[in-house]
Order: sequence, then structure tokens, then C-alpha cells
Amino acid sequence: MKNLKLALYWAAGCGGCDVAVLDINEKILDLAAIADIVLWPIATDYKYSDVEALPDGGIDVCLFNGAIRNSEQEHLAKLLRQKSRVLVAFGACACWGGIPALANFANREQVFRRAYLEAPSMEGGNETLPQTSTKVPEGELELPEFFDRVVALPDVAPVEYYVPGCPPVRDQIVALVDALASGNLPPPGAVLASNKALCDECTRTREEKKLTRIYRPQEIVPDTKRCLLEQGILCMGPVTRGGCGMRCIKVNMPCRGCFGPAPGVEDQGARMVSAIASVFQADEEEAIAGMVRDVVDPAGTFYRFTLSSAVLPPRGAASATVKEAS
Repeated sequence: MKNLKLALYWAAGCGGCDVAVLDINEKILDLAAIADIVLWPIATDYKYSDVEALPDGGIDVCLFNGAIRNSEQEHLAKLLRQKSRVLVAFGACACWGGIPALANFANREQVFRRAYLEAPSMEGGNETLPQTSTKVPEGELELPEFFDRVVALPDVAPVEYYVPGCPPVRDQIVALVDALASGNLPPPGAVLASNKALCDECTRTREEKKLTRIYRPQEIVPDTKRCLLEQGILCMGPVTRGGCGMRCIKVNMPCRGCFGPAPGVEDQGARMVSAIASVFQADEEEAIAGMVRDVVDPAGTFYRFTLSSAVLPPRGAASATVKEAS
């Protein structure tokens, strides 16, 4: 049997998804047995020109992790779509924008001003900003164009499958490897995770949810048996897809939502805000205001992984698509 042609690409992300592939341990031998790698920037020395030389559809499967932040990433997303029979949004950043998309509360000008002119670590008087083209004695240096808005992979190129997580967990990757090896892949558009909300898989004791105070994790030592949300810790379990193995909850930390919206949830953050409002017990305006103050980082709490896919675009995002931004 002919080996699969496999590509892995890293766009706007932290690299954790690439490491997660290595974390399948001895199962990586099974992957090596069924697949020849044609692109993996973190591990191999293939060039973009090698990919461009491949016939259309010459890559069987591409695991694409990271969001789209600049023109290079957009180009590779479209190129790998053209060259791949199956394109997989691998990890939360590729699926919904992830952590990089939190930058969508600012536009390109604001990001550059903060990073290169106003950051405390910058030397005073600096007025240099990145340019897409700079001439030097040796020739012309080029940088990718930095877009106004971070978008998810499906906003640039159609994908067959979604593998959520920050990063995806071992069981998901093993299941994907097994499906590739057997050819028994699910229908296109499938999310390779649970079809339930994380709350439906959680083994903690749940009673009637009534909140009177919101706590940050470091402000309280929670009961290891009771629902974290009922104890006042903002756990995204009610609106997050399950399948992660409850890794955070098992160490007494709340779900942060990295598996993306639960089935039937269109906007993860908006649905979570609605859920909290429905169980918060307060009759006085001051108590409600106190609850709002207790949520110190609303964006990072409710939209940590899905901001680019939110129904309401954040203030400061100057465009809705990469094409508009470029």
C-alpha cells in the first residue's frame, strides 16, 4: 500500500500543536509507517517551492495549525488547500482564531504602535515600524503583510475536518491517525471530538446553580467534588465541546473553552454570559456591578479561543475578512 503524503504547517500560533503530534509517543511509529512527510517546517527542511511543485491534490492530508495573521500564512493556507485532498483545521487557533485572535480588539496600527513605539521595553524615541519592503546594500528585504484582523483557517480556505483543542489531546490525534490508516474518515465538516458539552461529561456533583460571587481561581480553594461554576469559578464547561478528558477540571482548574463551542452553540462567549446572568442571584444594582468587576478579563474569559468566529466583531477590528484587510 502506498504511503500517504502528509503535510503539517504552523501559522499564527505557539507551536504547541506541533509538539502535540510528538506527544502521541509510540503511536508516532504508526504515523511514520503510513505517511511520508512532504512539509513540516518545525521538523523538516522542505521549502515552499517543494510544495508548489507538487501536483494539485498531491498531498493526501494536511494538518494546518494556527490562525491567519499575515499574507504569508494566507498564501500557504490557499496553497495547501490547492495541493491537499484533505485539509484539517488542527487546534483552536486554526478552528476559531484562538489566542492570536484576541488581538482583534485592536487594528494593525494600534498593534504596531503598542508593540514598537509604546511598549515599556522599547527605547524612547524609536519611530521605526515594520515595513513590507526595505532596501539594504545587499538587496531588498521583504516581510509578509500584517493584516488588520486575525481570522481562522476556514475563513480563508475550506476545510474537511476540525480537530479542536489547545493543543489537541493525544486521544484525538491517535483517533485521527487510525482513521487515516484505515481510510475510515467521518463525513466532511465533522469536528473530531465529542458531540456533547463538557458539562455533560463532567463527573463533579451538580446542584441548582446559584451564584452570588465570582472568584478568580487563585482566590479560592475549590471543593474537588463539586461543580466549579456553582462555587463561583467561571468554568466554560456549559458552552464548550467535550472530548478533552477533563484535563483542567481534574486538576481543580476551570475549563477555558479550548475545544470551542458545544454543539448547538453559535457564539461561545455570548452564550456563557447569558448562562451566568441566568444563575447570578442579585437584587441590588451594586451587587450586579460587583459581579461585573469580578470578571477581570471578559475577553480572555469568554472569547479566549473563539473571538475571530464571534457573531459580534470586536471594536477596533477594521475588517471582516483577510481579503478586506489586505
